[in-house]
Amino acid sequence: MSILTLFVVIPALMLLGLWVSRSLNQVRGVMVAGSSCLLALSVWLTLYFMQQRAAGNTEVMLLQYSIEWFSPFNICYSVGVDGISVVMLLLSSIIVFTGTFASWQLKPLTKEYFLWFTLLSTGVYGFFISIDMFTMFMFYEVALIPMYLLIGVWGSGRKEYSAMKLTLMLMGGSALLILGLLGIYYFSGAETMNVLEIAQKHSIPVDVQKVFFPFIFIGFGVLGALFPFHTWSPDGHASAPTAVSMLHAGVLMKLGGYGCFRIAMFLLPDAARELSWIFLILTTISVVYGALSACVQTDLKYINAYSSVSHCGLVLFALLMMTKTACTGAILQMLSHGLMTALFFALIGMIYGRTHTRDVRKLGGLMKIMPFLSVGYVIAGLANLGLPGFSGFVAEMTIFVGSFENADMFHRTATIIACTSIVVTAVYILRVVGKILYQKVADPHYLELTDATWDERVAVICLIACVAGLGLFPIWAQGAIEDAVGPIINHICYLATV
Repeated sequence: MSILTLFVVIPALMLLGLWVSRSLNQVRGVMVAGSSCLLALSVWLTLYFMQQRAAGNTEVMLLQYSIEWFSPFNICYSVGVDGISVVMLLLSSIIVFTGTFASWQLKPLTKEYFLWFTLLSTGVYGFFISIDMFTMFMFYEVALIPMYLLIGVWGSGRKEYSAMKLTLMLMGGSALLILGLLGIYYFSGAETMNVLEIAQKHSIPVDVQKVFFPFIFIGFGVLGALFPFHTWSPDGHASAPTAVSMLHAGVLMKLGGYGCFRIAMFLLPDAARELSWIFLILTTISVVYGALSACVQTDLKYINAYSSVSHCGLVLFALLMMTKTACTGAILQMLSHGLMTALFFALIGMIYGRTHTRDVRKLGGLMKIMPFLSVGYVIAGLANLGLPGFSGFVAEMTIFVGSFENADMFHRTATIIACTSIVVTAVYILRVVGKILYQKVADPHYLELTDATWDERVAVICLIACVAGLGLFPIWAQGAIEDAVGPIINHICYLATV
């Protein structure tokens, strides 16, 4: 058995432990122990991967393991990791660990909440380690289904509407996705669902690729907030409980970009080349539209939700540029945005838990009342607008530099338009920070509020350290990502010229 299977086994053991727990302390103990083990495992995996690179191991996909699961359809439980998978697993474990502490005081039905939260994380981990299309899709669905109950039961506002809208739209994307995956399987001639083996066949006709590429790209793109299929995202984020928003925006939306790159573009390279301009227009709209929409919102969660539409649109935008630098920036953006948006949603949830409002117009003077949370919000805002020294700057600069490597007018015009989102982002971030933190105290009752508790401080400090660490020392992640991105881009470009 591969050590990667522990990313599924540990959450399964956590589910069992939560099921038999009989007190709140036992539930918390299981979550802390399990999430700590997953974090330690992902850190070990990252160090192991770096060690292999330093030792000159040129194999892109490490720790591969495969066992037959369902022979009539050639379905295997196949796992393996490259640089992209490694950083995504590390991101997931960080968000699950900090989300546990962000939910420390959650009531009622704490046990049931953590059961569904852990099931959601199980799907995420399984998706990132899978290299078989069927098992990848299976874990993808496992990650989506718990969202309905997590939002519908423990959410706020129009939670039933938001949960239903999110579930229906993502299930619609899944329907397109399964059609596309079956098309690849039947027309590839590989007689396998292993992604690497299908890519080696190079046998899917171009006309067939053009049929199934939109199915897969849109299927995954719905989760990546691709315009105009993004409308579930703001409502879903606004109604979700804090840790669910952290995991959803920080990790779950990254499944969309990951799937578009790993499946749609890697396995259907000719169609990706010929049809990329259509989706490039849509992603450019996502980037600018999301930023402009955030400017006019008054709810803190809606502001961050539309910001996520913009930043996740930037991921798909960079992938469609199909240069090594831009695609490396896209993966860095997935990692950076996952950390930043998790920090934002954690802080918003903590502020809302005290003030009982997320309306910017009703907040003010929080820096005097809760300085720790306020300073954390400022740091999150500066990282989000791309201040040098934080992860956002590294990711966005890599994306725009890589995108401008395309010499034609269409790609460079799209890049310039997308760059305007940086200015718009600075506008809404600085406006919100100035209003809720530095103006006079909006309500005298706010003076009685307390600052962050110890469990909240653990979550915030961990996320800030990660955002700053990636911004100051990006080379470890960038090197691992480049090693994984290079072969995929070479594969796409090679097939497009033969």
